[in-house]
Order: sequence, then C-alpha cells, then structure tokens
Amino acid sequence: MSERRVTVASKVGIHARPAALLAKTAAAQPVEITIRKEGDEPVEAGSILGLMTLGASHGDEVILAAEGEGAEAALDEVAKLVATDMD
Repeated sequence: MSERRVTVASKVGIHARPAALLAKTAAAQPVEITIRKEGDEPVEAGSILGLMTLGASHGDEVILAAEGEGAEAALDEVAKLVATDMD
C-alpha cells in the first residue's frame, strides 16, 4: 500500500468547496483512495460526506493511501490538491 502525508493548505480545511473538489478528483482516479488523520480511521477520499466528517483543518497533516496499479500517480494527484489553497 502506498501512502502520502500532506498538510492541508486550505484556510477552511477540508470543508465545503475544498471537500467537493477533492472528492471529485479522488473519485476520478483508477484506484480507491482513503484519507485519515493520525490515529483516526480512514474515510473514502471520493466521498464528500466522508471528507467533511474527517474534521481536517488548515495545517493538519492527513495521510492518503491507495493500493493497486496507478496508486502512486493517483496519490500524487490528490496530494497536490490537498497541498493547494482551494479557497
């Protein structure tokens, strides 16, 4: 399983508009991507509701994970978005 640790750059965290953009990008990937905060259970990154329940705020570190063919590229794409201020 591949993982990426990324700091949330959006000033509102992963909430509302950033969650929608992130979910759309994650759902478009060829593998399922999960996201979690350290010590928490992972949620599906392609789910807006899952992302909003994550409670990730600006500056929090999140862990993205995926497995299978294309996982590395998919994680790179989603990690780049998390590290961008989407506000």
